Amino acid sequence: MVRKAGILKEIFLALSMHNSPLKVAPNHPALRRVRTVSRLLDNAIPIPGTRFRLGLDPILGLLPGAGDFVGAALSVYIVIEAARFGLPRKTLVQMVTNLVLDSVGGSVPILGDVFDATWKANSRNLALLEAHVATPEPIKAADRRFVILIVLALLLLLIGIGVVATLFLSWVVRTIAG
Repeated sequence: MVRKAGILKEIFLALSMHNSPLKVAPNHPALRRVRTVSRLLDNAIPIPGTRFRLGLDPILGLLPGAGDFVGAALSVYIVIEAARFGLPRKTLVQMVTNLVLDSVGGSVPILGDVFDATWKANSRNLALLEAHVATPEPIKAADRRFVILIVLALLLLLIGIGVVATLFLSWVVRTIAG
């Protein structure tokens, strides 16, 4: 059964996590959900005759403004789960960097969608999470304050994308309306 939890519930769970890393089984339900989200956003659709796969992230990016916001919001879920699994600071920073590069690069009209299709930030972040899961020895988890800062930074990123999307859409409407 797919868990129907909102982003705020996920943030609350990330903030209330234990300070020690969780040992995550490869078939853990949350890890399966992260794999599904990553696959849908980055590799859902095979391109016939090639080895290339396209995800929903660059397709969402074709929607002016709102598509980038929705794609980034879905990508944040992977980082929040990574924090819940107790990934170390360095890895969480790498994941946020991937997401920021994806969001900024993807915001450029047309070229950004090509960037989204090739950068595949969610697949990169999944690989970082999978490497953590595969590590047999315990790793010091990021402390709670750091996780709060990461979550706040991601929320600011989403708000920024929303503001830029709103400004862009209002400019388009003003331009069309004359």
